Amino acid sequence: MDKVIKEIKEQISSNQILLFMKGTPYQPQCGFSAKVSQILFEYDVEFSFIDVLEFPDVRANLPSISDWPTFPQLFVKGELVGGCDIITELHENKQLSEILS
Repeated sequence: MDKVIKEIKEQISSNQILLFMKGTPYQPQCGFSAKVSQILFEYDVEFSFIDVLEFPDVRANLPSISDWPTFPQLFVKGELVGGCDIITELHENKQLSEILS
């Protein structure tokens, strides 16, 4: 498991914007992942993603790293921004563009 945790942390630190989600941005497998993907598309920013359904070790271990139990999880510059509710709120309050830039 230590190897998996190390790999997850490397992914988080090496990607400017990283979304851990169920499915892919173009084929999300849950409504919450779909919503966050759509919000990110509105900002026309490049972002990386990891499908946690494809990587069960990531799905099992990420919550202990991020201290966040659910998916999706959005990381920007190595920091957890939040899940669907927080991202939606930041988007509606016009604060997300500041975080993403």
